[in-house]
Amino acid sequence: MSSSPSSLPLARLLGHAAEALAAVRAGRSLTDVLTTVPAEARAGTQALSFETLRRLGAANATRARLAPKTPPAEVDALLTTALALLWPPEVYAPHVLVDQAVKAVRKRSPQAAGFVNAVLRRFLREREQLVPALQQRDPVAAHNHPAWWIAQVKQDWPDQWGALLQAANERPPMTLRVNARRGDAAGYVRRLAEQGLSARAIGAHAVVLEQPVAVTQLPGFADGDVSVQDLSAQRAAPLLLGLDVPGCAPLPAGARVLDACAAPGGKTAHLLELADLDLLALDADPQRLARVGETLQRIGARAELKAADGRRVADWHDGRPFDAILLDAPCSGSGVVRRHPDIRWLRRPADIQQLARTQAELLDALWPLLKPGGRLVYATCSLFKAEGQRQVDAFLQRQGVSAARLDAASPGHLLPLADNAPSDVPPGDGFFYALLHKP
Repeated sequence: MSSSPSSLPLARLLGHAAEALAAVRAGRSLTDVLTTVPAEARAGTQALSFETLRRLGAANATRARLAPKTPPAEVDALLTTALALLWPPEVYAPHVLVDQAVKAVRKRSPQAAGFVNAVLRRFLREREQLVPALQQRDPVAAHNHPAWWIAQVKQDWPDQWGALLQAANERPPMTLRVNARRGDAAGYVRRLAEQGLSARAIGAHAVVLEQPVAVTQLPGFADGDVSVQDLSAQRAAPLLLGLDVPGCAPLPAGARVLDACAAPGGKTAHLLELADLDLLALDADPQRLARVGETLQRIGARAELKAADGRRVADWHDGRPFDAILLDAPCSGSGVVRRHPDIRWLRRPADIQQLARTQAELLDALWPLLKPGGRLVYATCSLFKAEGQRQVDAFLQRQGVSAARLDAASPGHLLPLADNAPSDVPPGDGFFYALLHKP
């Protein structure tokens, strides 16, 4: 049984979490919604919202079973949030959760308080029979993903699909990247220990915390000594730079590099921490591009920033070719749903088709900008093969064997499963990487 993630009354946090759920149901990103929550309630609201969205399939099925007539949206969001938090394993003691949920609904829709109280108490009475029955009958309740998503993962990964869906509902580790210009992982672990924080080094510059903390508690974060970045995401920069890639020469100092779709800037920063580059950071969203600038300022690095669509080359390219291009393409985000549990409920099947078209257009537009002998890393944080291996296979067919080559050292699809990582290393997010060479 966990304690409250905040000192604020649980009823208030439940109200905020229900409002967040209603916003996600209306198509808004949870990240954006949380920025509107009062600062003192944001951490607690996020914790409850994450738990709710990770159990939303089960909660929706339970609400439909116990209250077939859909209540008003505001009441339904609160009831569904409470049911999600009562679904085993429990987040709060049941009597506490029910009491506080009734208080929350009484504040918003007093006439619905008795209804919510009755549904929640009935669920507790019938939970032992109801939970297994719903899981057996309803795949969405069992796996807490939309039916189309379950079908796609099953099609792409017939041997691992169940483990992948389960992994997506687990809490991810908090992983850090130590600025290679400021120190190393072992030294930073010692700095954390001095602050009473337990962590372990993974390789030269990655650190995994035993428990997540606010970045304000990380020594040297404000000064750029360390950044938050998943282990899988940390593979992009060394791959592009040719570090420890067999048969691939490291990029020379001053190499001209394009980071396309650069926001929010984690990979941009990593590139500049590892090498001296003439780097252009490009992104179609000016507001997100501003975050790249803030990230680079924090670590003390510089790059040219341009707000433009990478596919519209004439709008931004000065005619000079690039030695290397990092294309971290827009994608479904299906590999990072454990960090962003709203993604699965926001995406639609048509989104994957549209994103795959955008990815292909970006590859075709950027490839001509590479020098002969140059390299491009194509990356997506996706499990779906349409955004990974099939995308690269189609690109290679369009280019022909004489115009593009896939490096044998390309990581391909990285699945977020324990058996895909050493025993002492937590699995990273789901990613796809292809290292492509231009003859």
